[in-house]
Amino acid sequence: MGLFILRRLGVMILTALCLTFIVFWLTNLYPNLEKLAKTQGNFRMSDEAVTSYLTNRGYTQSLPVKYGQWLGVLPGWEIEGSDGELRRRCEEGQNYCGVLQGYWGYSTVFKEDVSKIIATRLALTGKLMFWVLMVMVPGALIIGILAGMREGSKLDRSLSTFSIMTTATPEYVSGVVLIAVFATPLFGMQYFKGTATSAMDDANFQNFFLPVITIALYGMGYIARMTRASMTEVMTAQYIRTARLKGVKFRTIVIKHALRNALIAPFTVIMLQIPWLLNGVVIVETLFNYKGFGWTLVQAASNNDIELLLGVSVVSVFVVLLTQLISDIGYVFLNPRIRIS
Repeated sequence: MGLFILRRLGVMILTALCLTFIVFWLTNLYPNLEKLAKTQGNFRMSDEAVTSYLTNRGYTQSLPVKYGQWLGVLPGWEIEGSDGELRRRCEEGQNYCGVLQGYWGYSTVFKEDVSKIIATRLALTGKLMFWVLMVMVPGALIIGILAGMREGSKLDRSLSTFSIMTTATPEYVSGVVLIAVFATPLFGMQYFKGTATSAMDDANFQNFFLPVITIALYGMGYIARMTRASMTEVMTAQYIRTARLKGVKFRTIVIKHALRNALIAPFTVIMLQIPWLLNGVVIVETLFNYKGFGWTLVQAASNNDIELLLGVSVVSVFVVLLTQLISDIGYVFLNPRIRIS
């Protein structure tokens, strides 16, 4: 198991380097850098002024050098500008300053260190994702188990139809519908708020229910369908038939014999839903004006905030790779038939 984890960690590091390099290359294309210079300076800047701005801040160096400096494996740039002012990437007396040293850059939009922005926004999204998982996972497992217990029954068809409908409805549609239906004052009373801005400081049922249920509904259907398929397969196994012929109660068969084996496949699906939640919160946080990780990603992309966009990308890559590692390890523990060579 230890060798398996080490191999997976090696693959994770290599994958992270490749993905972050691609994102770094895309964000450092010249049109983006030109837009950055004109945003920070003047939209009527001449080409010479743009070139001077980018040169004085190290943007005109070769891509591998800039990437190495951003990672923190190469010394930071130190350039004397045309105005005679000495500019440096790192603080005085420090040669290396990159992601590995904890320096994530400075946001040109929020005028703050990227690491502080990401820590604050990621904590808000973590709170949202926690409650989404608390609603989505138990609800999906219950629906899938109930549907798979008796394949072909009316309950199975009803729950399967509900699962397909929730999966087929994207968040930007279900969110708008939920706001229109439940956030509209009814008989002079408004039970839910159509915005989750106040939930950033004080989350409660009134201001947090709609964004949570919007994300949970979409992921719930997919997990429920996978659980139902796994449960249906287990219920037709030979040992289940033997237990039923021996007169074991149906409830005991489901809970003690079928449930554990039926949850092996849904576990992997549940873990893979966590990276998807990062995509879901981009839409939902923007829709409900909840200024978390997804909202920050939209702001960074729309305002060409290169350093912040790179920081958000690093966190996203790390979350995806970490959840895949946990999924692989958990699958081995849940399924004793899996052997690691």
